[in-house]
Amino acid sequence: MPLRLRLTLWYGSALALVLVIFSVVLYAVMARNLRDAMDQSLEDTAMTAVRSLEERGFLPLLDEEELLSQFPELARIDKFFQIFSPSGTITIRSPNIKQHDLPLSRRALETTFNGKKLFETAKYPNEPQLRLISVPIMYRGRLLYIVQVGTSMESIEHTLEHFLIVLVVAVPVALAVSLGAGWFLAGRALRPVDAITLAAQRIAAGDLSQRLTIPPAKDEIGRLAETFNDMIGRLDASFRQIRQFTSDASHELRTPLTVMKGETELVLRKPRSVEDYRSVLESNLEEIDRMTDIVDELLFLSRADMGEVKMECKPVALETLVEDIHRQATLLGQDRQIEVVLGTVMPATVQGDELRLRELLLNLVENAVKYSNPTGKVEISLVTDGQHAILSVSDQGIGIPTEDLPKIFNRFYRSDNARTHTKKGTGLGLAICAWIVESHKGRIDVQSHVGRGSTFTVTLPLAKASA
Repeated sequence: MPLRLRLTLWYGSALALVLVIFSVVLYAVMARNLRDAMDQSLEDTAMTAVRSLEERGFLPLLDEEELLSQFPELARIDKFFQIFSPSGTITIRSPNIKQHDLPLSRRALETTFNGKKLFETAKYPNEPQLRLISVPIMYRGRLLYIVQVGTSMESIEHTLEHFLIVLVVAVPVALAVSLGAGWFLAGRALRPVDAITLAAQRIAAGDLSQRLTIPPAKDEIGRLAETFNDMIGRLDASFRQIRQFTSDASHELRTPLTVMKGETELVLRKPRSVEDYRSVLESNLEEIDRMTDIVDELLFLSRADMGEVKMECKPVALETLVEDIHRQATLLGQDRQIEVVLGTVMPATVQGDELRLRELLLNLVENAVKYSNPTGKVEISLVTDGQHAILSVSDQGIGIPTEDLPKIFNRFYRSDNARTHTKKGTGLGLAICAWIVESHKGRIDVQSHVGRGSTFTVTLPLAKASA
């Protein structure tokens, strides 16, 4: 069943229930109010007559003609009256009730003997119901007469019948109009959902450039459209990254394979000396090592993306780590006469994985040595600013062009200057560094000038001192 139809049916069912309950309550309240108004009118008429009789001293003798002339309210067209003796015998009755025999009920007699008034309802065959009130007339502490005033409930019955007809006609009409409005409004409300569905169908066909028009109102549909656009944007970026990653990985793996194939084919064209074969095998081994590094780093990044790399969270003394890396980097720079020195090194302890932090610093130092000019200098420093540890690695190398700075942390990205300077490198080291820093809730920044060198700065939160 379509959602629009279901919404309309749910709305219609709820509205029908509300209308029925409202109609029943309204009918009951109206019937009660009409009855209360009739009872009040009967009581006012009866009490007025009783007070007047007692004040004028016509008791205990009563004469019908004199009584009617003195108290015309007892002869109203819409009401009738009867006056009973304490034994229940009729002494006087109004002319408009003489065609009926309406004796005093036992309950009314017992109630009035106790000095209380009583409302009753009487029914004649094929005639409307009668509403009665019986009021005692007390004289010197004893019951002298009982005044009973009554009226027909025909007007109330007619009013309620007409009101019921109005409800029976109006409720279905109102329900039908409401269902039509509900169907229309449900269609209007679901129109953005249809747009989302069509966009999703186009996206499923491969068109990730589709975006939804966000309505001005920041309602549920507007937030859904924004979320959908954000999701498609992330998917588009992810697919672009995957395509770029596939292309770069293919290129990086194709280059050593091409070198290995070319050298192997060349040496096999004619018999060679042992030294030639040895040279080709050594070259192939270097390319194999390079491909192995690429595959290992790709595997690491893939596992990191899936959250499968386990990270420890222990206190790590960065100053000790910096000193260890400095000793290793000194050996790395000897071949190219590059001096690796320590700048300011302050004690700093962070929460994290010592192995990953060591890999982070070693990658940065290796890159600094690799891209430094001969006889250059690489400086490692560690300072704190109260809440963060700031680790920096500076070199005096080739530098990075300004337009390349936003891209250097992308996988497989290497600038033209870097490729010209050295063929070594996979283009994955900085991507791994960025992931390690993010995993430790830090950030990595770079400042560089072409021909003057680069400075990589890693900011990490300090470990909180234990109580």
